[in-house]
Amino acid sequence: MKRLQRIGEWLVAWLSRRVFGALRLLGPDRASNLGAWLAPKIGPWLPHHRFAMENLRLAFPEKNEAERQAIARQSWANLGRTVCEYPHLDVLYDGDGRRVESDDATKARFAAIREGGRPVLIFGAHLGNWELPAVIAHAFGQRAALLYRTPNNPFIAADIVKMRAPIMGELIPAGLSAPIRMAQAVDQGINLGMLVDQRFGRGPRVPFFGHPVAANPFIARLARRFEAPVHGMRAIRLPGNRFRLELTAPLELPRDAAGKIDVEAATAMINQVIEGWVREEPGQWLWMHRRWRP
Repeated sequence: MKRLQRIGEWLVAWLSRRVFGALRLLGPDRASNLGAWLAPKIGPWLPHHRFAMENLRLAFPEKNEAERQAIARQSWANLGRTVCEYPHLDVLYDGDGRRVESDDATKARFAAIREGGRPVLIFGAHLGNWELPAVIAHAFGQRAALLYRTPNNPFIAADIVKMRAPIMGELIPAGLSAPIRMAQAVDQGINLGMLVDQRFGRGPRVPFFGHPVAANPFIARLARRFEAPVHGMRAIRLPGNRFRLELTAPLELPRDAAGKIDVEAATAMINQVIEGWVREEPGQWLWMHRRWRP
């Protein structure tokens, strides 16, 4: 049985490589447009669409069902674009502003991090193209480590590491050893980035769109331990297959009576920043994840 499973995993990985190769031949714009056309036609037939609608009813009770359905379709289109852009991550950032723009404040913050000589912690969310910020940070000369979820298929996992490592920096797979490796990276002066907008069952419960959610506290814990600055970063989709990169100023995280960063309150603050991002661009967030489940 294990041999058959291994053969099945290899076949799935082989097919995945063929699909990614075809998307690569299409080029970034046509691949992205294909994903935006295809995903909204398939997504509403999947069980995850029901999760998206449940989430949207919780987050936006003031909207009617047609408005929430429109946001869900936009979310499927954004997911389709992100998946089909994956083989093009090495060319999406051109460095000259034609495809990715950023304001002077973001550029100045990147320069300050690069020249500051101390590690920073950067959080993101499954918003816009959530893979792109890590690519851009690496291109800006940031020495960084990135937490990522390892696919169950070992062949696909190896392919992803091979694709990501040259354009994103050090990759830390999620798992039991991840917190230790994250702390080691920061201790070595390496910037650390991670997506923190999905459910983390062992984390504190904090408000998100007016409802409690189990949130990931690792950024706040590392900030408390190392007194490292915390920034948020996102890549927002713009018309014409373009993006706007935004890096926030370092957050003034709440502290306890002893003057140390309050982990639960800081985690709540980070989630409020993400909620603000989602409210600005609701169609670009991954609503299919069961964010509010107990």
